[in-house]
Order: sequence, then C-alpha cells, then structure tokens
Amino acid sequence: MLAKIIISEAALSDPASAEVSYLLVVMPKSELLPNEFAGREVLQALLKRRTMKPAELGAEPLAAELGQGGIAAWVMVDFAAPVFERHTAVRKALQLLLAENPRSLDIVAIGDDAQQRQAADIAVYCALVNAPLPTQKKNDDARVLGTITVHGIDNDQSFARTLALAEGNYLARLLTVLPPNELTPAIYRQRIAALAGDNAWQHREFDLPQLKEMGAGAFLAVAQGSAEQDAAIVRVSYRNERATQTVALVGKGICFDTGGHNLKPARGMLGMHEDMNGSAVALAILVAVTRLELPVNIDCWLAIAQNHLSPTAYKQNDVVTALNGTTIEIIHTDAEGRMVLADTLTLAAREKPAMIIDFATLTGSMVTALGTRYSGIFSNRDDLLTRAVAGGKTSGERVSAFPLDADYEVALKSEVADTKQCVIAGEADHILAARFLLKFVDALPWLHMDLSAASCEGGLGAVASQTTGFGVRWGVELLEALISDEE
Repeated sequence: MLAKIIISEAALSDPASAEVSYLLVVMPKSELLPNEFAGREVLQALLKRRTMKPAELGAEPLAAELGQGGIAAWVMVDFAAPVFERHTAVRKALQLLLAENPRSLDIVAIGDDAQQRQAADIAVYCALVNAPLPTQKKNDDARVLGTITVHGIDNDQSFARTLALAEGNYLARLLTVLPPNELTPAIYRQRIAALAGDNAWQHREFDLPQLKEMGAGAFLAVAQGSAEQDAAIVRVSYRNERATQTVALVGKGICFDTGGHNLKPARGMLGMHEDMNGSAVALAILVAVTRLELPVNIDCWLAIAQNHLSPTAYKQNDVVTALNGTTIEIIHTDAEGRMVLADTLTLAAREKPAMIIDFATLTGSMVTALGTRYSGIFSNRDDLLTRAVAGGKTSGERVSAFPLDADYEVALKSEVADTKQCVIAGEADHILAARFLLKFVDALPWLHMDLSAASCEGGLGAVASQTTGFGVRWGVELLEALISDEE
C-alpha cells in the first residue's frame, strides 16, 4: 500500500516545533538561496563548508541534521529542464532520506504558484514510487512510508493523478521482481483474476486446449515445452461510458525464459524471471487508467507462458502455423517473445481497436543499441511515432524511434514457410522482431515498445530501484493525449 498524502496549507517555518523527522525542501534553480525556508541557516553553513554554490544543489542535493534530531534534504530544480532531469534531481535528494526507511515524510515546495505545484507533484511522485519492494529476507525489517505531508500549497491541489501513476509503476515493479517460483503462469493468472475482480474488469482466459482448437500455433510452440501446461492468453478489459474508442494493450508475459533448446548461458539466464515485464507494464497502465477513470475503453491482452527446455520443446527448423494462418520457420528458440506476441496481437487485432500498443523485453540488440536509459519504439504510423517520442519527453520516460522499412524484410525470407522467426546472426534483431510482429496487427495503427529500460542499474529518472517500471507513466500520458484529441 502506498503512503497517504496530507496537504497542509500552512507553511513549515520551524521543523522542530512541528516535530518533523524527515524533510525534503524543493526550490527553483537559482544562484541565490530563497530568503526564508526550513533549515536555511543549516544549508547555508553546509554549502559554505563544501564550497558549493546554491545552483549546484540540482546536480548534488545535500542533507543534514536540523538540530532537533530531524534530517532535511535540499534540492534545486530547473523547471526549464526536461522532465527526466527534474525527476532525477528530486529522486537523488529523496534517496538521502528514504535510505533510513522513514515512517513519515514532510515536503516543502518553494517558488511561485506554478513552481510550487510542479515541485510538490514531482516530490510526491518520487516518494511514492520509491516505496520499498518486498524481499524474501528473514530479517527484512524495512519500514513502509505511511504518510507524506505537503506544506504550503493550496488544499485544492489534487494528487489523484500522481497517486494513480505511482500505483501503476509500483505494481509493474512488484510483479517483475517476484521470484519465478512465486509467479508461475498459473499463479500469475490467479493474480490477474484477483485484480480483475477488485477493479470490476471483464476477464477472460484462453487456455491451451482452447488455443489449440483455435490454431494458435505460434503461442503453443513456446508453451509446449513446459511440464505444467498452465500457459494462457489472458484478456482483461476496462470500459468507460464516456469512451469513444478502444485501445488494445498487449504484453509479453514470459514468466521464465531458459532459451529453450538454444539454452542461455548462466549469465544470460540470471534474471529471466523478469521477462514478463511487458505484461506487467500493460497491466499497470490498466490499473492507472481505471483509477483515473479515463474516458477510453481498454482491452489488455497478456501472453502468459514460460520458455522451457524439454523433450517436447519446440526446435530449430520447426515450422508452425500462427493464428492468422502465417507459417513460421523457427530459427532460434530464444526468440520466443515474438512468437507468443504474434498470436496475442492477432487476437487483439480481431477486435478492431483504434490502436494497438505492445510492450515487451524483446531483444538484447535494443539494449546494445540504446543501453538501459531509453526504450526503443516502432510504429506503422508516423504520427503515432511522433506522439510516442513526445510522450517520452513529457512523462520523463524517454524513448527513441527506430526504422521499420520494408527492405529489412528480405532477411526474414524463408524457403519453407511464409516467414522466418528471426535470423541466426542477430544483426538488427530489434528491427527484424518489429517487422515480424507487424505481420500480425492487421494493418491497424500500432506501436511496439522494446523495453530496454525495464532494468537500469542505479535507477532511472524518478525510480531508484534497478527495476524501473518504465512505460507505465509513458503509456498513460500517451492515452491522455489521444483522449484530448477526441474532445
């Protein structure tokens, strides 16, 4: 459960009298310190001792004891800088306080009305998303942040959107870090069903017997290697009476990926319980949309399976028939994500949504291309690609567009099937994977996000943990922009 937000219109001038234990002060970037704020004299002395200028607090926030046992952290935010940089600055300051696992946090935002509101919103969001994730340690005594009190802003400022975005991000990271024995396909399906019940979503599962009858050969090829035949394509749907269009969200949910017959080495297999991150992001966006009651209908399609090595696992040079009739020559069994997404995208496309967005930790080549600080995107519509890049800037979750030109298709030509699944060399695999997925969206407007930023050592933007929940805030902002165009 995330912290409760309390708004206090009164300014906090004396932290000691208010019995404040952990205080964050956010100021607009300036060469000079503001005239009055909590702990000004302490900060001034600290800056002098370190020979720092006030403006340097944006890159290097400071923290110190206030004298009565409380601790304050101070940071300056450049409101002209990109959202990502603003989030990063505030997150760094918060880490100085959250490292002690406080029960309560007080926030003071300084500046004009617009700056105060922006600063307070960023600070609350960063504090919420950095709530500690549960661990399996015997002596895990991490305390949960219970309350966040924001001082000196109007009581009419609502943090409902901030809370919804943070809840979505936290859910995505929580599901992603669960150990593989605690999030098998069967357990994951139970969790999704429980979320559907809690949120009044429509819920339907396509289990393996149904998928076999339907002819979903691409999905079944991956699932057939698991002893536990618990894989499924799950659909959960949100409906809003004010909606004029439906958007399909599709997520790759490989709960563990061994690589199959093309077995991963130990280094590559470590962490493969996080290969379901795309499905967690799609599900988390659905949660945030539900909390915000956005006027858009959402169908969320989740491809839940595992890629195991066994005598029944699919093999190189197998030829399988996907749900839309496309025959696929298997080239590498570790390219399973595009296989389960193929049939899931086909199911989503059959409903004729206004747009399809899919999320997947799909290719290592995207990490090679971008590192882990951006995620890559593809689209069959230039206007969607432009919107997606803009959404990366406004959300603080940065994305980079990649080509999808038809001449890449020559690499996927097969002598025995309609298409190869991939190529063995791996060159431009992120682009070839997108070209492969394009075959299953029925020419509908489509965005594909290859989540290279799902895991970033040292944290990313607002999030301090290695597992970032990247894509949730981006997805909500993109949907809000589409809704705004309809109004």
